[in-house]
Amino acid sequence: MFRYLILEILLPLLAFLFLRSIIKGIFQTRGDVARRQSDPQPAAQPPVIAGGDLKKDPVCGTYVSTSLALTHKVKGELVYFCSRECRDKFVG
Repeated sequence: MFRYLILEILLPLLAFLFLRSIIKGIFQTRGDVARRQSDPQPAAQPPVIAGGDLKKDPVCGTYVSTSLALTHKVKGELVYFCSRECRDKFVG
């Protein structure tokens, strides 16, 4: 009875599980390689400089750091802009 259990049930089950893990490992490896090759690399992010007060761009309403903003003097006062386009719209 014990011999029957080992030879007819346990050994085939262990062999099946072993072969399944090998086959699964082969197919997962191929899928991972194909997935890595098809995924584009993320674009490098420019460094962000922290610090400075936040000022509101009068054209688009975006808050921009005074250390990174483009400026224009209006009646002796600095006005801060998020981009060249916003500054040109304001000036022109």
